[in-house]
Amino acid sequence: MPTNVIMPQMGESIAEGTVTKWLKKIGERVERDEPLLEISTDKVDAEIPSPASGILTKIMVKENETVEVNTVLGLIDGEGAAAEAPAPEQTPEATPKAPASTAPATAPQAPPAPPTPSAGEPEKVRSSPLVRRIAREHNIDLSLVKGTGQGGRVSKKDILAYLAGAGSVGPAAEPTQPVPAPGSPAAPSPAAPEIVFSGPTEIVPMTAMRRQIAENMTASKKTAAHVTTVFEVEMTRITELMEKTADEFEHRNGLKLTYTPFFVRASVGALKAFPVANSSVEGTNIIYKRDINIGVAVALETGLIVPVIKHADEMNFLGTARAVRDVADRARTKRLSVDDVHDGTFTITNPGVFGSLLGTPIILQPQVAILGVGAIEKRPVIRDDAIAIRSMVYLALSFDHRVIDGATADQFMARIKTILENWDDSVL
Repeated sequence: MPTNVIMPQMGESIAEGTVTKWLKKIGERVERDEPLLEISTDKVDAEIPSPASGILTKIMVKENETVEVNTVLGLIDGEGAAAEAPAPEQTPEATPKAPASTAPATAPQAPPAPPTPSAGEPEKVRSSPLVRRIAREHNIDLSLVKGTGQGGRVSKKDILAYLAGAGSVGPAAEPTQPVPAPGSPAAPSPAAPEIVFSGPTEIVPMTAMRRQIAENMTASKKTAAHVTTVFEVEMTRITELMEKTADEFEHRNGLKLTYTPFFVRASVGALKAFPVANSSVEGTNIIYKRDINIGVAVALETGLIVPVIKHADEMNFLGTARAVRDVADRARTKRLSVDDVHDGTFTITNPGVFGSLLGTPIILQPQVAILGVGAIEKRPVIRDDAIAIRSMVYLALSFDHRVIDGATADQFMARIKTILENWDDSVL
């Protein structure tokens, strides 16, 4: 029987979503739980799995259309799963479709293999947006990469293995630096939109994510009494620690050592000491949160998303590093769930990863504070009445003055500064 593909409810506060890409065409077979389409909301960019196995027989909502939740997006014919239904671009050599007058065979026939994409058409190979971006950066024909995912889907692991085997040159899929930049690990540079002018101006509608970001940021500025305090923090101790332990850390744990876990751990320590920064406001009440859930801003090509590390206060350094890597990877490959972007109590954003020295971030409602991390760079400073070269960073805390006073905010930042400058937590 036909199965409806519906716009899912991606969180209690989300009323609509935008179909950004159909991963299957009408007439193509899809397996249950295989990625079927991509959607965008103000909280999540996600791949939506197929609710059933069968043939995609109808697409009711086209790409870039925004509809309310529970809207029927398409139809999957489950009964057609046993019949042959060639894709529209199937080659003549593929198994021909049985004539309409022919009775079904007594034994179900296997569906035809998907058409082999020609060179220069990597988009037709089943893969994630991240994989396609890596392929474009390295000028790789995805049809040459063996996919180990469901139905031959090319995963990030597959394309990185292909790159390693081919000894390719060009931009690295996961750029590294002698001293890792602060921020989400392996943060890709979001591509600026390519504009082709047909006149003096060109009008381009905002994407669904951009509209929601605009609405949320404007609402936050109208809601919270924003104040920003800035501290300069010396990172020399941590920088030297990273230089000594980075190789062993990666060898032991299979992930690169970056600055982000240090900032998460320092924030957790400060939030424990000053719980008002881990609260929210409801009317004239302050709601203190027992759990410390740290949001880490991740830059995407389409905007910014903030996946949340739940119960960050219960993790050691390695657990924090793994959690940071996990949420960042899943954000960039559209594998975040609604739960991954809900219930944050404090946020860290990293303009420094792109070279910014200082920013004044906007608070993510209903939180009451957000920490902005600038670029870590060596600067001349005065130490013991002498000029010394030290690794320094500017940290900016935007806080809601309705519930956090300036003195409390400065004490909070002083605690973060103390933790970072006198780091004594083991990383191995």
